[in-house]
Amino acid sequence: MRLYAYDVGQCDAKKCTAKKLARLGLITTVKTVRRIPYKTVVLVPVAERALSPVDRTSTTSITVFDCSWKQISAFDDLLIRMKRKKRALPYLIAANPVNYGKPFVLSSAEAFAAALFILGEQEQAESLLAKFKWGTDFLRLNEERLQSYSEAMDSTEVVAIQKRYLYMYDEEA
Repeated sequence: MRLYAYDVGQCDAKKCTAKKLARLGLITTVKTVRRIPYKTVVLVPVAERALSPVDRTSTTSITVFDCSWKQISAFDDLLIRMKRKKRALPYLIAANPVNYGKPFVLSSAEAFAAALFILGEQEQAESLLAKFKWGTDFLRLNEERLQSYSEAMDSTEVVAIQKRYLYMYDEEA
């Protein structure tokens, strides 16, 4: 599966997982929307549908929107207008050092790995995360959730599974 990052230039180069993956030749960075492949799945938090295994049948690539979580709302209009298949990742917990333990606030590498896992590319997900000290922690923290999402029939079922995990999360808090 080909991997792309739409880079808006906000990340700290030393902490940016997408930049590290690009340096390693594992992803391609694009700087304009036109350069994002048309048959890609773009991972964005404002998508109306959750990523599910059924999306694998219509794509050969994944694109992350690589920007600061603190400034992502500035791109809402662009993300809504973007003429690509947009999907949101379901409830997962970050393992990266910047956002460890925070739900939904994943690094680009974690987003890629989660999407790959859900789409049936577990080996590629593991290989990608092996480039980070905390990579195996992400898979360990989210193992049950990722497995459940990867077995879902469609986006609706992914959302139903997510609701069960969110209910459990609320009970623990």
